[in-house]
Amino acid sequence: MKKLVLSIVALVAFSLHLSSQEIAPYIEIGKSDKNIQQVSDDILSVLNENSFTVLGSYNPSNKKSLKVIVFTRPDIKNTVVKVADRGALAAAFKVGLVQKNDVVTISYTNPDYFFRAYLRDSYGQFKSTFDNFSQDLRTTFEVVGKDFTPFGGGIEADKLKKYHYKIMMPYFTDPITLNEFSSFEEGLKVIENNLKVKKGKTLQVYQILYSDEKVAVFGVGLRNRQEGEAHFLPIVGEDHIAAMPYEIILQGKTATMLHGKYRLALHWPDLTMGTFMKIMSTPGDIEDALKGLCELSEADKDSL
Repeated sequence: MKKLVLSIVALVAFSLHLSSQEIAPYIEIGKSDKNIQQVSDDILSVLNENSFTVLGSYNPSNKKSLKVIVFTRPDIKNTVVKVADRGALAAAFKVGLVQKNDVVTISYTNPDYFFRAYLRDSYGQFKSTFDNFSQDLRTTFEVVGKDFTPFGGGIEADKLKKYHYKIMMPYFTDPITLNEFSSFEEGLKVIENNLKVKKGKTLQVYQILYSDEKVAVFGVGLRNRQEGEAHFLPIVGEDHIAAMPYEIILQGKTATMLHGKYRLALHWPDLTMGTFMKIMSTPGDIEDALKGLCELSEADKDSL
């Protein structure tokens, strides 16, 4: 009986230890002396060869030394959309490439971190699917590098579902409404049309469309040099480049975005308040850009 009690105590203690461990937002695969285009080609090749779906790629800040490749996999895409409150945001994962001098650092967004943050209480329901995805990613990327070092700060596992940067700061559950449309189809057309003409110096990097569920996610590059990526990334840190691009999610008739004070802090959890203050205008600048993409143009009004 005593052994049984001790075993139970040990199991509980181990579980508490796991839940209190910090999880980092990024995993460094390794470094390469190939140029950034060659590394990008290698990443695209291994993703395609291992049943991942490449959604798009771009150079944040329009810099050749930075590149992001966005990808998903059918099982993940079809699982996360079951979470009604913007679960589809967890469908897209990113590889970040940063070239400094003649060395390219390769990293990717940590699935365990972002599944916990975006899916919250629903995370445990699909944990086996997510664990398989994480392991398959590691196996896939072992062709490219062997390090797999977590970096970028950290948040305790059990706190990710209710993460916010500081007191009075927004949570995942405090999104910003960008527009309310008359229908999902109207919203989809308006956003697609505005992205097509690169309104507000934006760039469509990817789109994930769930026609049956009436959900769409758009990855948006922010190319305004004074207010976009070129302004804030050098301040908060380009090593976290896999944080980009920013997202609009259209669910039914409503287009929303994650609040900048939540999303930026989630992707840069080690930001000091001093650094955060240097980008005070950035959450509002991003909101303005994405709201612009959700506004009906005169042409839209005439055709809808």
